[in-house]
Amino acid sequence: MNNQEWWKKSVVYQIYPKSFNDTNGDGIGDIPGIIEKLDYLKELGVDVLWLSPVYDSPQEDNGYDIRNYRQVDDLFGNMEDLERLLEEAHKRDLKLVMDLVVNHTSDEHPWFVESSKSKDNPYRDYYIWKDGKENGEPPTNWNSVFGGPAWEYDETTGQYYLHIFAKKQPDLNWENPNLREDVYDMMKFWLDKGMDGFRMDVINFISKDPEYQDGENGDGSPYFMNGPRVHEFLQEMNQEVLSNYDVMTVGEMPGASPEDAKRYTDPENEELNMIFTFEHMDLDSNGDKWNWTDLNLVDLKENFEKWQTSLHGVGWNSLYWNNHDQPRIVSRFGDDGEYRVKSAKMLAICLHMMQGTPYIYQGEELGMTNVNFETLEEYRDIELLNMYKEKKEKGWSHEDLMKAIYVKGRDNARTPMQWNDKENGGFTNGTPWLQVNPNYREINAERALEDKNSVFYFYQQLIRLRKEMDMITDGRFELLMREDPNVFAYKRVGDEGSLLVVCNFSSEEVTLDDGIVKEIEGKPVVITNETESTHRRGLAPFEGTVYRL
Repeated sequence: MNNQEWWKKSVVYQIYPKSFNDTNGDGIGDIPGIIEKLDYLKELGVDVLWLSPVYDSPQEDNGYDIRNYRQVDDLFGNMEDLERLLEEAHKRDLKLVMDLVVNHTSDEHPWFVESSKSKDNPYRDYYIWKDGKENGEPPTNWNSVFGGPAWEYDETTGQYYLHIFAKKQPDLNWENPNLREDVYDMMKFWLDKGMDGFRMDVINFISKDPEYQDGENGDGSPYFMNGPRVHEFLQEMNQEVLSNYDVMTVGEMPGASPEDAKRYTDPENEELNMIFTFEHMDLDSNGDKWNWTDLNLVDLKENFEKWQTSLHGVGWNSLYWNNHDQPRIVSRFGDDGEYRVKSAKMLAICLHMMQGTPYIYQGEELGMTNVNFETLEEYRDIELLNMYKEKKEKGWSHEDLMKAIYVKGRDNARTPMQWNDKENGGFTNGTPWLQVNPNYREINAERALEDKNSVFYFYQQLIRLRKEMDMITDGRFELLMREDPNVFAYKRVGDEGSLLVVCNFSSEEVTLDDGIVKEIEGKPVVITNETESTHRRGLAPFEGTVYRL
């Protein structure tokens, strides 16, 4: 591993600025609030901070609808604040990664304002405009990710524009070389300020199939995911911009397979360092994320195995349980009741001992949980509110819909960070934009820092191990006890020995295979969430232990 590949040993912490720390009492987290907490993040031991969008935006989709790529939104502060954050982060040897959203902009972006004026406007081709079908229907039957059709009719020019997301988020036309040049210029603007890389929002959507065919049941994804020119565009981006800086890149890529990922992340291809995949996050859904089902652990193990083995020695994995779009992992695959702390630690071991770059989402290091607000009015997420309306019309009951929201809604991840047991968890002295989870009196950073057995210090230990043991970075992955419904066990085999990881995903005691019991007998424990780890035949409820062989 050369120095250019610092991201292989790094641990990334995702900050959702809106919910992190509010310093001016308007109920919305801000950039000065992040600066205030840099020492906390340094103590945790992370290396890279990834900032969800702080650009100027109408906030239709929490900042993923950008009005001006070179301006900081007033909600969060100003450019001086951001420059100070960068400077203060770098002083502490922390790197800062921006969110790059270039599949779409806001419909209030000057490019789109121009583009909508007339068919011969110089910016017309910055977006995807099409005539409707002869019967007046939209150009294709594609549905938007947020519900409803993916095309919006524009009275002024009599054409439709494409929006894979909200109708205030028109898709950019990457076929246009002028647009691409403007995007690359904007990326250089941030990298020249000293930013250390980009997380790229749905970057595998930027190349659309030029045929624009109808999709099965309105599903347009085969025509806008991993499209025909996507590798060409990413190679061009790398050549024009990324290769000239020492940066980390991660592409968010729904619908990408390990084969796709190899192409995107193989250094030979000069595209991206790693991608975010979603398969392991869809395993508790029946075709539709709101039709949730209990996790089948065998599926999860096989999914991780597939990604770990496919990319080993070729590309690179990103590892995550949580982000701003996913419910809290301890409520989802752990136990947020009696075993909250223990299962949070087990889940951390399970993920952090794999090969790849781990991502910690704010509050994960405290074992923050999902929230069950009593009324729909307390929720803010556009996806969730649209879904409620749509499914209510299709006959779902209010009770079933609320249950689905409790399990799968994105606001579970967006409730404000819980800093202490004072009002609003110390997040704000105003009225928070989204209510704080009522359990903040018990679950908060101040308490975690006072308790040497907290989830926080456990994450700190795991981060330290990654720095100390090369086999966590380099070793290959071997799945054990494949068919066991409760135990996730695997080996990491490196040049200087092996690690054996055993995790119990259930609230029952479970037994280990005889082979494993023999292998770990008398072997040193590297890390465990058990108070007294004895080498026994079984695992205690939600136990996670790592042995050095």
